[in-house]
Amino acid sequence: MSELSENAKKVIEEHLDRYPNKQAVTLPALHIVQEERGCVSNKAMQEIAEILNLSSAQIHDTMSFYGFFRTEKDPLGKVRVWICRSLPCMLRGGEELLAELCDRWGIQPGETTADGSVTLELAECLGACDGAPCMLLNDELSLCVTADDVQRISRGNA
Repeated sequence: MSELSENAKKVIEEHLDRYPNKQAVTLPALHIVQEERGCVSNKAMQEIAEILNLSSAQIHDTMSFYGFFRTEKDPLGKVRVWICRSLPCMLRGGEELLAELCDRWGIQPGETTADGSVTLELAECLGACDGAPCMLLNDELSLCVTADDVQRISRGNA
């Protein structure tokens, strides 16, 4: 049985014409699968490799190079919260924000809550220093956030 949905296969194949070669579609394919499943399993990597005419090792090498992707042993929560750890964000309360979220959720950066609702991550810079501290909740940027803001916003997305 296929790990990839028909929709995921279709979207990956639609990317083929946008890039100079099939190998260049590796990152978009990994993102497509992770967005749909919350992780990229070994079986999914094999199927991506088949679609792109690459080896599974090439897909795995790309996936393991980037800290963004998760395996089935460490899937993402329903909501992924990225806290910016750049100097401006840390100077404007980002460190305290991170500590408060770790306490509230009982996790450290890179971990997922026991109920699978939230994954907390650190971002080197989100490019929104004027709105420090800032965060990404899935793909939505929020500025000047407090721990209460994160809790409220993440509940609405879970």
